[in-house]
Amino acid sequence: MPIETPAAQCGPFAHDTVGIPRTMGLVMLALVPATLFGLWQFGWPAIWLFLATLAGALLAEILSLWFAGKPIRPDLSDGTALLTGWLLAMTLPPWAPWWIGVVGALLAIVVAKQVFGGVGQNLFNPAMVARVALLIAFPLEMTSFVAPTPLFSAEAPGLVESLAITFGGQGFDAFSGATVLGQVRTELGQGETLATILPDLYTPLSGAVGTVAGSLGETSALLLLLGGLFLLYKRVITWQIPVALLGTIAALAALMHLIDPEHYAGPLYHLVSGATLLGAFFIATDPVTSPVSARGQLLFGAGCGLLIYVIRTWAGYPEGVAFAALLMNACAPLIDHYVKPRIYGRDRRGQPLEYANDVETSR
Repeated sequence: MPIETPAAQCGPFAHDTVGIPRTMGLVMLALVPATLFGLWQFGWPAIWLFLATLAGALLAEILSLWFAGKPIRPDLSDGTALLTGWLLAMTLPPWAPWWIGVVGALLAIVVAKQVFGGVGQNLFNPAMVARVALLIAFPLEMTSFVAPTPLFSAEAPGLVESLAITFGGQGFDAFSGATVLGQVRTELGQGETLATILPDLYTPLSGAVGTVAGSLGETSALLLLLGGLFLLYKRVITWQIPVALLGTIAALAALMHLIDPEHYAGPLYHLVSGATLLGAFFIATDPVTSPVSARGQLLFGAGCGLLIYVIRTWAGYPEGVAFAALLMNACAPLIDHYVKPRIYGRDRRGQPLEYANDVETSR
């Protein structure tokens, strides 16, 4: 009589807790400190925009799955739509109107994700597709930023006033301005030098802590770095892309600063300003749209860093993280084609390795 063995004990495969929901959950957990800081720093309008963007992403996912005839609950519960909306909200001006977040969420989920087949099938990072599309289509709304007005401070709008800002279309011209990257870019174009621009505008400490104007969740470099290190510790991401991206930006900035320090800022300025750390740890490391091999990831990260610096320094936009990510997403299949991981028992050209016992046998 055969002995019955529980299926869990007789399967030939090793099982682990790693899965899409757990990975998405860890990434969102890593984003919590920078997100909470951004919501506190920019007040109720930022909170409403954040919630509207997340709701738009979930609604777009539900409608897309229903239209495609796919089961809604399993796909909705994997966390990918929620994370996409979360990342998009992090890159938006904190006092943007609600429809910016909702339109961006629809673009990210429907156009950049579900049209390609859903989870794991998209060629480009959905949040960055939406970010670039919004920037091109609505440049005024996407380039209007506010100085930090911490929640419950005297300058911060109250609950009712914030609803009017986010949902009522009430203007806030008196509060609007540019990011550090944008203002430095503008004043350099007017013939000023960094020696006269930066002292009144920016310090490395303010950039690292995040007490500057900027997008909702990208101002605090220290909190984003903390979240990125957490992802590395949990092995959600690997070190190759962040190190290559940040190292390339730092090297280029150091070289250009050495050549002309009056017109090219040093490495620290670029590393703690804008979406550099958000891009390095949370966007460029997307496993679906980046190469699979370690060497390929190094090339991918270096390409992102190069494009970010070039766009910031010489192109028409003061920030280049989204554009760089999408351009390198397009290159990822090509990198995977030419830079492949070595197969066990073969060299990097795919030829079988010659072992000592094989040599002895041939003799």
